[in-house]
Amino acid sequence: MKERIGVYPGTFDPITLGHMDIIERGAKLVDRLIIGVTTNIAKLPMFSDEERIAMVRREVAAFGNDNIAVVGFNSLLMNFAMAQNASVVIRGIRGVTDFEYEYQLTGMNRQLNHEIETVF
Repeated sequence: MKERIGVYPGTFDPITLGHMDIIERGAKLVDRLIIGVTTNIAKLPMFSDEERIAMVRREVAAFGNDNIAVVGFNSLLMNFAMAQNASVVIRGIRGVTDFEYEYQLTGMNRQLNHEIETVF
């Protein structure tokens, strides 16, 4: 049986309790969860890439789950997901406006790779 790998991408600037909730819940859906810490040029980050990766690793270590990895990336999400052999992208949404935005992104991502599912 193929290992189910999930990717949870975000800027995590900084990581929040909401992010941690999605990580904890997302880790139950897949065999391996890769948290992809990315740079969003549209946002002005408070913390550097290295600081954000270190923060996420520190927070995730509290779970004691060795099936969660934290990786930095700076590419299209679908390219990153394919490089990680992921079959699912996990996204958190806070409200209707988040859903509308994420729904549009999911449509574009599906055109790039229809084999990778997105879960909200």
